[in-house]
Amino acid sequence: MIYTVTFSPAIDYVVDLNSFVPGELNRTIKEEYYPGGKGVNVSMTLSNLGRGSVATGFLAGFTGDFIIRELEDHHVSSRFIEVEGNTRVNVKIRCNGNETAINGQGPNIGDYEIEQLIKTLERLGRNDTLIISGTIPSSLPNNIYELILARVVDNDCLIIVDAEGDILLNCLKYHPFLIKPNKRELESALKVTINNDEELIAAAKEMIKRGATNVIVSLGGDGALLVGKDIEPIKVKAPQGKVIHTVGAGDGLVAGFIDEYLDSYDMIRAFKKGVATGSATAFSEDLASKELAESLFEQME
Repeated sequence: MIYTVTFSPAIDYVVDLNSFVPGELNRTIKEEYYPGGKGVNVSMTLSNLGRGSVATGFLAGFTGDFIIRELEDHHVSSRFIEVEGNTRVNVKIRCNGNETAINGQGPNIGDYEIEQLIKTLERLGRNDTLIISGTIPSSLPNNIYELILARVVDNDCLIIVDAEGDILLNCLKYHPFLIKPNKRELESALKVTINNDEELIAAAKEMIKRGATNVIVSLGGDGALLVGKDIEPIKVKAPQGKVIHTVGAGDGLVAGFIDEYLDSYDMIRAFKKGVATGSATAFSEDLASKELAESLFEQME
């Protein structure tokens, strides 16, 4: 089974306005509510692709209940740890082609709840996949990724990490099966500037040297790069299409990759399916649909 971890899920409250005047009454013309968070996005995209997963992390209050109901509606199992307070709400205001984001803080998370989550993940074994992604809220220790990986690394489960900076670097000693930084995150982690494909490949290989088994560097509209211990570097272009929004595209890449890899155990096919699914998310109002992801995958093949 695939387990996704989201430390700080959110409700994304997206509003559209014809005009926005600070300090005045503004009325929306459209409102949408989405469950948010990188691991949540991965689980929901996997469900769209027809694959089950278990979403985990921390939830609180009536806003947390909303996320549970939305996951159930999308046929996603959940095993969140309940904490005091309310799950955060992120407000996104869209007006005249611009988007303003206001992100909530989220609840406090104590040592007891942290241990509950780790004990849940300790049960994973060789037939399981653990996907940890996203930022660490202020109420959690900065080494929460390491605390989890140290307790599961000997269980033989596949580990996928989607993080940045020192958080990502500190995970490499646990030899994750896959890491997925974008170009900016890779530059930030290694404190380098990447100007061309040769430098991009060299930076990805440095991450492998430090412990990663495989590295996918997402490049937005330019596609992605795959570098692995046992395969030659390969770069693919993103499929052509109209970009609607890029939120969740990286999570779609992770979902598409693991969905195909668990079927074929073919890294190249899984890589292309990931890029196709990430692109399908970027071309959609919501997360990628199975039909669009598979159509784009066929084009890439």
